Amino acid sequence: MEQITSLIENITTAQVVDILIAVGIILFFRIFSSGFSYIIIRMFKIREKKQKRIKESAFYSPLKIFFIILGFYLAVVFLKKPLNITEEIMDVAYKAFIIISTIAFAKGLAASFTPKSSLYKRLKEKTSKNVEDSMFDFILKIIRGIIYIIAGFIVITALGINLNGLVAGLGIGGIIVTLAAQDTAKNLFAGLVVFLDKPFAVGDWIQLDTFEGTVEDITFRSTRVRTFENALLNVPNSMIANASIINWSKMEKRRYQTNLCIQLDTPLEKLEKFKTRVQDMLQARDAIYDDSIIVKFDNITNNGLNVLICSYTNSVDYTSYIAEKENINCKIMKILREENIELAYDSKTVYVKK
Repeated sequence: MEQITSLIENITTAQVVDILIAVGIILFFRIFSSGFSYIIIRMFKIREKKQKRIKESAFYSPLKIFFIILGFYLAVVFLKKPLNITEEIMDVAYKAFIIISTIAFAKGLAASFTPKSSLYKRLKEKTSKNVEDSMFDFILKIIRGIIYIIAGFIVITALGINLNGLVAGLGIGGIIVTLAAQDTAKNLFAGLVVFLDKPFAVGDWIQLDTFEGTVEDITFRSTRVRTFENALLNVPNSMIANASIINWSKMEKRRYQTNLCIQLDTPLEKLEKFKTRVQDMLQARDAIYDDSIIVKFDNITNNGLNVLICSYTNSVDYTSYIAEKENINCKIMKILREENIELAYDSKTVYVKK
């Protein structure tokens, strides 16, 4: 307390003026930080007329932070000689200025590579249409990761940490980390394989050995799938890369097939007429591919005469496919009744010896 009182008593009028000027510098940059940020972004977005859109830019907030911290740093530099500030304090102020500015600009640059940014939309328009959204988002995540890594190295350098010693330490500890993170590394490489092979995309209905559902997101480590029970399943990419995947969303057509077992005593004339009517019924349907229709007397069994009915429909999604299947089944049953043809039942004849 006595030291502070002594320091206040020793402050001259000139130093008070210098302190007030330094405070003015801080307030000046604080007040006009928004205006400076707006002008700089406006220079790069000449065609943009809306003030709100400019303030929504990814660099608007980082630039404001930069000008505010610049005001503090310039104030400290201005007071160096009047207040006899030591080199150690100036070094701390310089490092704080570099670190905060680096973090702010890294955050702004990373925010430019998000799906909500205008840069994302421009890059998406210029890239090939064959590049799927999930793959494009994956690439942007890698870019954001690289930005933060570079910013981290700049911060470490600003703190005066020897990178050579750090790299050497990482080399020794890298073996331990590698052994501990084998599964993570496998999932990362498997995620890259998934993006390159593109067996599915976000929104596709896929089926693996143990589950099926709709893909909601693809990340570095795993793929999130929403099952038909509405549960969210996180599947490691290494498991997906080594599994056989059925992508139901890629179906161009879907097969309808049924086997009818007709009673053995049915006359062949009736059977042929039934086949013809079923054939005509399927050909009359717009959802059925005519060249895929098969209606054949397929087999003779102990129970009856087997008729195979098979065709492909363009009703691919599950709901429309079930509806189409139901309509076909109803029409087949109607033809059976009109032709007075009975389906056979699984039965056995037992003979009793007297």
